[in-house]
Amino acid sequence: MAETPLDRNPEILGGTPVFSCTRVPVRILIEHLEAGDRLDDFLEDYPTVSREQAIAVLRHAKTMLAGGKSEAVA
Repeated sequence: MAETPLDRNPEILGGTPVFSCTRVPVRILIEHLEAGDRLDDFLEDYPTVSREQAIAVLRHAKTMLAGGKSEAVA
């Protein structure tokens, strides 16, 4: 994926991290997963988010939690 999967812009939802080119907060994906929903359930509910974006954000979170650096998200 050439572009970053998420964006932080103070003019979009007060700077809340959202999936790029959408107004869908990343926290919504986490909330779906915490509730036991599958990734496909989230993607059905938020069709403006691509599978590639969701997976890239999850990979970034995994890398950050493991103490590494991720170049996929700026």
